[in-house]
Amino acid sequence: MSNWSTIAPAITAAFLASLVEVVEAFTIVLAVATVRGWRPAIAGAASGLVLLALIVLVFGPAIDRIPIGVLQVSIGVLLLLFGMRWLRKAVLRAAGVIPLHDEEAAYRAETTELQDTVRRHHARADWLAGLAAFKAVVVEGIEVVFIVIAVGAGRGLIVPASLGAAAAAALVLLIGALVHRPLARVPENALKFGVGVMLSAFGVFWTGEGLGVNWPGEDLMVLGLVAAFLLLGLALVAVVRDRSVEPAR
Repeated sequence: MSNWSTIAPAITAAFLASLVEVVEAFTIVLAVATVRGWRPAIAGAASGLVLLALIVLVFGPAIDRIPIGVLQVSIGVLLLLFGMRWLRKAVLRAAGVIPLHDEEAAYRAETTELQDTVRRHHARADWLAGLAAFKAVVVEGIEVVFIVIAVGAGRGLIVPASLGAAAAAALVLLIGALVHRPLARVPENALKFGVGVMLSAFGVFWTGEGLGVNWPGEDLMVLGLVAAFLLLGLALVAVVRDRSVEPAR
């Protein structure tokens, strides 16, 4: 049984990563509801959730048949690549090299695009609106499923990671139901930075275990790797910011 040193980071990583993805999916579903009403929005989102559940039911049991070493190395490498991608974008945004993601702007753009689609295909407007909601839930949801499986597979952490993801979805839906607006105040870049740090740390840890590395402190090494990637990320933000300011000077 995994102890708190791996359970807590697993729940946190799954929660934060899922929070980002669910916010992005909710923004599109809300745009659909604004343009065509809640009926096609809910129908499309619910259909997407059903498909995600089927994917988990079909492919989830197959993971248990894979040798633990192969599973740890494969997932570890993918998790590291996934985490470094998030961390890279978060560092560039924090350094001011690329603009921060704006949920309000994304909501306006999605609403405008849906309105144009509805005008061009009025007879199929509800169907196309529902399809947009379906696509948003599936695309963002697959990333959540991947993160949950990657964080939890092979270590008995599927349930904690799933609880973290479910808590994120419940929180976004609750706040969204109350405010009926895009969650623009969510510090998305900070969340992506934290998620990138955690996923990268898990990736290195899983890969090492799969290759037979005896980590000092065993599971506690996850916390050390998180701290190392955090310091690396903060250092990179400072370096990239300085280099981007020098040409302007």
